[in-house]
Amino acid sequence: MRGLRGADVDVTLIDRQNFYLFQPLAYQVATGSLSPDEVAVPLRQITRRQRNTRVILGEVVGFDLDARNVVVDRLPNGAPSLQLPYDVLVVGGGSRYSYFGHDDWATYAPELKTLDGALHLRDSILLAFEAAETETDEATREAWLTFVVVGAGPTGVEMAGQIAELGRTLRREYRAVDTTKTRVLLIEATEHVLGAFPDPLPRKAETQLRSLGVTPMLSATVVDIDSRSVTVQAPDGSRTTIATRTAVWAAGVTASPLAGLLAEASGAETDRVGRIVVEPDLTVAGHPEVFALGDMVSVRGQQLHGVAPVAMQQGRHAARSIRSGTRETFRYRDKGELATIGHVRAVGVVKGVKLSGFPAWALWLGIHIAYLIGFQNRLLVLTRWTFSYFTRGRGARVIHRS
Repeated sequence: MRGLRGADVDVTLIDRQNFYLFQPLAYQVATGSLSPDEVAVPLRQITRRQRNTRVILGEVVGFDLDARNVVVDRLPNGAPSLQLPYDVLVVGGGSRYSYFGHDDWATYAPELKTLDGALHLRDSILLAFEAAETETDEATREAWLTFVVVGAGPTGVEMAGQIAELGRTLRREYRAVDTTKTRVLLIEATEHVLGAFPDPLPRKAETQLRSLGVTPMLSATVVDIDSRSVTVQAPDGSRTTIATRTAVWAAGVTASPLAGLLAEASGAETDRVGRIVVEPDLTVAGHPEVFALGDMVSVRGQQLHGVAPVAMQQGRHAARSIRSGTRETFRYRDKGELATIGHVRAVGVVKGVKLSGFPAWALWLGIHIAYLIGFQNRLLVLTRWTFSYFTRGRGARVIHRS
């Protein structure tokens, strides 16, 4: 969208939410480090100086590719639906977490893909400490202070580290419970945390996690989740039931439902996780006027991770294609990956250089500040992080539900 600023085109932006969420920092909302307004920016604010762009609040529920129309529902004025014509269509519906056929687990182990999910988790985590403060039964108190994070990719690792640090931060604020006894279990089905990172970074990340008090449970598969426990299975078939009141899901993703709608409308194939397969130039087969981007697509002939840098580069590629009227092959420039674990703890690889500890952490901070939208948000987040660095404080710990 921003790549079309000043272009001789009329842009219509459709979203079911009125804001853009900087998803890589959603977990910091969930753990009280940042406020929602610091990682979410209203779409109209982003586009206020982009005179060729119109914003519509609604949900896309269908595509008529032959007539070149998009069907929009759930409009705020109560209209049943709206059909919007287009010359060029760009679809970037993202992804959601996959519960591997157990969608009922979402009730007990919410995800972090949305702002609602992050706020729900923040309330759940903070309420767990409040419940532990008044609990007299030792076993039940331990369950309240036990947090289970499922999935040891970057999101899971970051979340586990932040919860462990939160327990340390709160130690002076509670009188009847020792929050430093917070127990964080990080469950991963494979043999390593951050399995996509090159050696020796997964081992270094595991060491840093353990230094925070996080316990990685590797080669363990979740087989059941309810309101009071998480059950995991080891490779030998033995099962362990963990008493907990708070679980976080960060394992596996599936494409947005928009991928299926677009595939059905175009006749394109989808892969095993529901992503629509697009051509190397990011267009839908047989429809050079339709681009699909981000986590909801699989690019034919390329193996790309579902990370923010890929989606951002694809967005810029689509904008250049629209401006020039050409269709060229998309080439991803892999600049590396970073994952923060906690205070001055992080690992990463940038242009082939492997980093850990403070250098990786400082680089992670700088990159995320740079990619935040809006000078005000950058300044606010930088101030928050600076304050937190010196005081270990967390100022966004308001519970919204009881």
